[in-house]
Order: sequence, then C-alpha cells, then structure tokens
Amino acid sequence: MTLTNIPIYRASTILSETLEEWESRKQNVIGSYGRFGSPLSRALESAVCELEGGYRSILFPSGLSACTHSLIGVLKAGDHVLITDSVYSPVRTFADQVLARLQIKVEYFNPTEVSDLSAKMRANTRAVYLESPGSMTFEVQDVRALAAVAHQSDALVILDNTWATPLYFKPFDHGVDISIHAATKYILGHSDGFLGIATANEGAWPALKSSAHEFGEIGGPDDIYLALRGLRTLAARMKQHWSNGLELAQSLGAHPAVDKVLHPALPGDPGHAIWKRDFSGASGLFGVALKPLSRAQLSLFFNSLRLFGIGASWGGYESLILSVETPKRMQSSLSFEGPLIRIHAGLESASDLIEDMHQALQEVSNLGAGRGARWQEGVLTG
Repeated sequence: MTLTNIPIYRASTILSETLEEWESRKQNVIGSYGRFGSPLSRALESAVCELEGGYRSILFPSGLSACTHSLIGVLKAGDHVLITDSVYSPVRTFADQVLARLQIKVEYFNPTEVSDLSAKMRANTRAVYLESPGSMTFEVQDVRALAAVAHQSDALVILDNTWATPLYFKPFDHGVDISIHAATKYILGHSDGFLGIATANEGAWPALKSSAHEFGEIGGPDDIYLALRGLRTLAARMKQHWSNGLELAQSLGAHPAVDKVLHPALPGDPGHAIWKRDFSGASGLFGVALKPLSRAQLSLFFNSLRLFGIGASWGGYESLILSVETPKRMQSSLSFEGPLIRIHAGLESASDLIEDMHQALQEVSNLGAGRGARWQEGVLTG
C-alpha cells in the first residue's frame, strides 16, 4: 500500500525482533529509540536537507533551540565566537548569559562591514554566527565574503536562514557550515506549531548531531507532520508573501507618515544589491520606521487596523504587525526619530492590506486634524 502522507509516529519504544537487530540499531542510533527519530522525522529532515543543499539535517523543538544548540555544538570553554550585531534578540540573550557563563567569549561585529569581522577574528575563534537579513532592521550580509574570512581561521559559519526559507537562499553555496530555520515560521506556515531545523555540511554534522542527541532535543511528531504538510505549499505561499510584502512596502514608502522602509527587495534599500545578487526571492517580513508620533497616536494606528493582528512570530496566513523598541546594537549605530514597527504581509489580498494600512494612518491624521494638527513633511504636528 502506498500512502500520500506519512503517518504520525508517536512511539517512544521501538522493539527489536532479535538481539542482533537491537545491537545493530543501537550502534547506528537510528531506529533504536523514538528520541532519535522516526520515518516521519527522517522524511522531513531529508526534504529540508535536499532543499538546503547540505549533508544532513536534524530537528529541534523550536527555532531558538536550533539556534542555541548549533552554537553549543561547536563551542567549548575558552573559545571565541563572533555574532552579527543584528542577530535575533533571544540568541543575543543566550550568548550574553549562557555562553558567557560557560566561559565562551562572545563578541559582536558590524553586519555590513566584512572588514570589521576580519579585524575581530582571533586564534581561538571557533564560530561566526550570521543572520541575513538581520532581525528587525533587515541588514543584508555578504555571506560569501564573511564565510571566506571565517574559514581562513578555520571557524565554522552558522546562518539563520529563516527569512528567506530554503527556497530563496542556498546557504551552502555561499560557504555556510550550519544553516538554521525556525520552521515555526514559513515551513509550517499556519501558525499552529513549533519546530526548529538545522542542516550541516559533512564537516559540521558530527558536532550538530551530538548537540541534539546529548541534550535530548527532538521535535514533536504532530509538529513534524505539520511541517511536512507545509513544505508542500511552501513555494506557492512564499510567492504570495513576497508579492504582498513588496507591494505593501512600496505603498508605505510613499506615505508621508513613513520615515523609512526596511526591505531588502526595494531598490533604494542599502542591502538591495547583495539581495539581488544572492537571493532568488523575498519573504513577507520587513520593517517600517514611522515619523514621530505620540503614544496616543501610535495606539490609535494599531487599534484602527482590521487585517493585521498584533502579535509575535510570523509566517502564517494572517498578516501581523508589532511595535518594537530600537534593537540593541553594540557595533552598528541605529536611530529612528519615530517608532519602529515590524510587518508580516500574510496571504490576504495585497490591495486589502494596503487599504487597511493606509486607513489606519489616515485615522491618526484625522486625530491630529481635530486638534489643529497637520502633516508637515511627513511629521504629524499640532
């Protein structure tokens, strides 16, 4: 019997018919115990690995778990790690608190300056951690150039590839050793599960596998099933996220209330040239810096939106918006006069999303007009 879908395997104990079969399974790990995988998890790992172009993939219970265990797997006390200054904030917290406690020296580098990474490499630098585009501020990194610098010192390169998915950026073609996805986002694609996936080249695979197994990390069977389901529609969904996000970003870039749109696929973006060279598409996630608003005006803007949910995470059908503080930076200065917001363009009609965003901005303008205020060069005053 041939099945369209691989069934969910919830078994923890896998019985062997003979002692010889048990010894063989135990030696190879696979098939000896449910924590080491099932036909379901192997199917997802194989599919993602093929899409990424790596050697082997392994699953984790969340995207953050994949990030942290990729670092733990290749680092030990006395090592030095360089991390992009635009990194996902929970990874920064893990590095500053956990890696530091393990006597691993953490240092950050400017994501857009290859020379800054080169100047900070040490004899004991064992890993360089990248995320392109950067979290919240969407700086595009020259991954190939940064990887070349790292490899000159025999450091491994780890990349968070969640924004682009395995479809739009091929990490191993650019010198990456371990590629990470928060499969919670676009791979699952429906905001209904948690999962992380890390893929390694042959040289980095033993360290990644050991980190997962020795810490007892494994994805839940239901979430794995949902991720396999999501892979089937990933290409179709990503085209719509890309199209919706770009149309929305373009419309906001022309709005007088907007100071800056942070989207690599826009021709005026500082990272556009590298994005166009290295990526084959974009996701629906981008940032917007608004012109200065009061707290009441910002609240009115958010509360007037009808199609954008206010919430963390992203990657599902529904569009989302989030007000974020200016991210912590140590090596690259950032300043926005007004509030910074992060937008995820979902799969709704692009014209509906644009209309909704603009009507919410108009509500803010109307509030100001009622107080004798007006837009002056994009700033609501009065």
